[in-house]
Amino acid sequence: MDDFTMTDPNADSPAADITGQIKALSSPYRLQFLEWLMAPRDHFSDAQNNADLVEDGVCVGVITEKAGLSQPTVTSHMQRLAQAGFVTSKKIKNWVYYRPDQKRIDAFLQELSHRLKQR
Repeated sequence: MDDFTMTDPNADSPAADITGQIKALSSPYRLQFLEWLMAPRDHFSDAQNNADLVEDGVCVGVITEKAGLSQPTVTSHMQRLAQAGFVTSKKIKNWVYYRPDQKRIDAFLQELSHRLKQR
């Protein structure tokens, strides 16, 4: 018999955290947005109001324009990525900027790799 225990993904646990993170990446839009944010200079123009693409992040309006979606839709997707810990947000004047949280992304990848390794 396998040594396998199923934990409730709705409970407060590492299993719940990684399940929520995987769900956040299950949207092709959110995955694409995160890919863009990982290399912002490759995907966005430097012309944004009052902010550096790398240091401050990418304005939600710039992401909206590139994605061709409505601003509320993009904001919702970005908030979901933020809840999962993949991005952080920063408000400058009237705009919200998002950038990747590399430490949290690395921790997620390490945990996922650990869980899926054959033993």
